[in-house]
Amino acid sequence: MVGPDDITQLGDKLFIGYQNGVGAKGEPAPSGQTASTIVEYTLQGSELARWNLPGKVDGLTADPSTHRVLATVNEDANSSLYGITPATNNDRGQVVHYQYSPNPLPHGGGTDSISVRNGQVYVVGSAPAANPDGTTYSGSALYKVTLDDGTTAHTTPAFPDNATATDAVTGKPVTLNLSDPDSSGFVPASSSRFGGDLLLDSQGDAQLAFLAHPGVDSAATVLNLNTQVDDTAFATSTHGTLYVVDGATNTVVAVRGPFQTGQAFTSVPKDSTTLPGTLGQLNLSTGQVTPFGTGFGSPKGLLFVPDNPPTTARADLQVRVETPLFAGAGANVTTTVTVTNNGPATAAPAPTTLIVPAGYTVTTNGGGSLATGSVGGFNTFTTPTLKQGEKATFTTTLTAPKGFAVGLTAAYTFSTTPDPNLFNNIGLALTFSR
Repeated sequence: MVGPDDITQLGDKLFIGYQNGVGAKGEPAPSGQTASTIVEYTLQGSELARWNLPGKVDGLTADPSTHRVLATVNEDANSSLYGITPATNNDRGQVVHYQYSPNPLPHGGGTDSISVRNGQVYVVGSAPAANPDGTTYSGSALYKVTLDDGTTAHTTPAFPDNATATDAVTGKPVTLNLSDPDSSGFVPASSSRFGGDLLLDSQGDAQLAFLAHPGVDSAATVLNLNTQVDDTAFATSTHGTLYVVDGATNTVVAVRGPFQTGQAFTSVPKDSTTLPGTLGQLNLSTGQVTPFGTGFGSPKGLLFVPDNPPTTARADLQVRVETPLFAGAGANVTTTVTVTNNGPATAAPAPTTLIVPAGYTVTTNGGGSLATGSVGGFNTFTTPTLKQGEKATFTTTLTAPKGFAVGLTAAYTFSTTPDPNLFNNIGLALTFSR
């Protein structure tokens, strides 16, 4: 296998596409090879399975909603799409070959990168045909794709090559002329800019278009770069691995952190006139790409995989309210609120609020926020840091109203420490006075 190009992750497995020298329209390689190879690896690099797909694999991504890997072949023409299900017991077989509808696609070229969000598939329309003037483009740079239960991939144009966009630096409207749509991917929320947008790279134009509502409208922002780039990835954690596919050296390089959450990386191919063969860092405000790593032959696909996150500390605060069930009219009613941390984690300080029943007067507030003499209201205390098993108790003395009354006393607390069990964060007690 030669010519690794793209990489994706499904669950705890990596998938890498090797093009094996096959031509952009599916022509045989000089070796006579006519198929690309998709290989499944563990995160440690051990091979688990491989699939040979006729044609040149370009786009590769995972669809967690269907637990399969999607791959496009032939970026210039004669393009189609494959679905690979790693499980061996899939009753539809491990590989399904989809043909686009309509076919050929109306933009006049092939397909490349694939992005998936919430089960919706988006495919880049690559190598578009120029308009009759030979210099402008108005086909679809992106398609929404629906895979039916058979072997048809139904396409709907989602973003045109000549869309109107906002310049990310100047804020002025511009008309795009995307001649080389290539890679794509959704920007994570942790990014300093464009979080949630679909990033569409037009490599030959040295532009990144950010689509706010792909497939819904053509609202977009364009960022002009100082060099051509192939793929872009974002660090979603301070610790993890950035995988860099180097097609020229037939390797996949693992770059370890630490990183900055939201940090943007991009690969500069060897045929770029600026920073060729560089793993770059991208400034999303200016569009400037600066070297992050050098010495690559021709970096292509990028993938960031965060380390397994540490177990989140979780506490369990429980509130109990105690009042006498019966009290004389106008008598004092002692109200006790007890907050207990059932653990396992230590709970950070938290406000605890006693809701004084309507008609009841605060005689002593027990150090809470409600003034003595107040009738009804919210008496808030500060619960200190509580380790597992520790308690905090707050006592308020109330005066029952004269005449018959039913007093429902409630208290609640919420800590900044994650607490998955919120049902016991509220306590209630009932008092009848007459």
